[in-house]
Amino acid sequence: MEKVAYKKKLGDSCKRTKTFMIICVASPGGMEIYMIKSDVIVIGGGPGGYLAAGRAAQGGQSVTLIEDRNLGGVCLNEGCIPSKTFLNSAKLYDYAKDSGPYGVTTLEAKLDHQKVLERKERVVNTLVSGVTASLKGCGVTVVSGKGVLKEKTDQGIVVTVEDKSYLGKKVIIATGSAPIVPNIPGLKEGVESGFVITNREIFEIPSIPTHLTIIGGGVIGLEMASYFASAGAHVTVIEMMDQIVPAFDKDITSTLLKELKKKGITFLLSSQVTEISNSTVFYKKEGETFEMKADVVLCSIGRSPVIENIGLENLSIYTHKGAIVTDEHMMTNISGIYAVGDVNGKYMLAHTAYREAEVAVNHLLNKTDRMRYDAIPSVIYTYPEVACVGKTKEQALEAGLEVKAITTSFKYSGRYLAEVDKGNGFCKIIVDTKRDCIVGVHMIGSYVSEMIYGVTHMIEARTPVSHIKETVFPHPTVCEVIREALFEI
Repeated sequence: MEKVAYKKKLGDSCKRTKTFMIICVASPGGMEIYMIKSDVIVIGGGPGGYLAAGRAAQGGQSVTLIEDRNLGGVCLNEGCIPSKTFLNSAKLYDYAKDSGPYGVTTLEAKLDHQKVLERKERVVNTLVSGVTASLKGCGVTVVSGKGVLKEKTDQGIVVTVEDKSYLGKKVIIATGSAPIVPNIPGLKEGVESGFVITNREIFEIPSIPTHLTIIGGGVIGLEMASYFASAGAHVTVIEMMDQIVPAFDKDITSTLLKELKKKGITFLLSSQVTEISNSTVFYKKEGETFEMKADVVLCSIGRSPVIENIGLENLSIYTHKGAIVTDEHMMTNISGIYAVGDVNGKYMLAHTAYREAEVAVNHLLNKTDRMRYDAIPSVIYTYPEVACVGKTKEQALEAGLEVKAITTSFKYSGRYLAEVDKGNGFCKIIVDTKRDCIVGVHMIGSYVSEMIYGVTHMIEARTPVSHIKETVFPHPTVCEVIREALFEI
């Protein structure tokens, strides 16, 4: 069988020349295209996928990115960005309603949900267009369709998209995650009828429901509870555990719980949904079964990696507990195949996917790099905001560290006191006293989402506490409380 290769140059504003090859195979019916060859194939166009594609192209590789929905993935289209547009509108509305203490009065404040939806669309479209333009500028070939791993040959790894085949020297899997829909009686029927929705549909909901029930007290559930409560809905959150966002510091989450209750949100903790039927949610608490009516139910109990029907079994790629197994270079058990982002199940956060993508690309470019998970920040964009990074005190003690926890109110910050009336923000810093470095920071209050990167760097770099004390922080700012707190050691 004779193979003939054709080369075609791709445009590239990154000022590198890239080529892909169309390999043809002689067949009884004549010459037909067998596969399109690239240096790197990326399956999935979310944060991990599109960043990996861009970085690989900037590194001189010819890149094909395959995406079966929209570029930007869940983050840009159905998650991080839409939720922030919702929450910012809610925050402005809350400010307007409660502006009296600041010497500002408004005759009448209204939240127009239709305008919020329209702005959300503008923001999402702008960002998705930016990603599209960036990939095009770097010479990345974007293919629309579902990518499936087929086989590994002497020439490379074959990925199919419908009736076309693509050959890559390396493959990066970035297929992301999907909402978990548990096996609760009536739940799947509720999804089909539209009574039950997920994060995918919540950002398209045309009007504010009178009664919104949210299953799950995690990040997504709390952010949506915050918005819809501000917008006028009666919101109930049902959480199986005895605290909201169980992975977070308990002092932080208990404070957040109190603040969200002030917004009128009802929380049913240690409660389990048992059935959904006829616009009614049945749940069990302390052995008793209760029921409540709802107009809409948001199912937000978590997400699971998308590993089905992408051909993992064709190459015998290892998975564990529903996620692709990767090493510190983001490589799977099959040489040349990487997995980044939610699909590897490590930290389902867009910024983690970004870093994992860089590590994977650096490894395939033979650059020294490895993924570290000791300093991955997490943020809840409610009002007040929550931001955490590193270990809680309990986790640090379990790891055998000698630590001291320092809790300091943000009221020691002149700016916080001037701008947040009756605020209860604070930060808790976990210091490894033996190594003289910070191993965890947990904060609730204004601006913490923008402050967390600084302490993330301190943890990652193991900056000595003595050096942080010598660092000049701007005044008046909220972040200077972090420096002042360390003088309590």
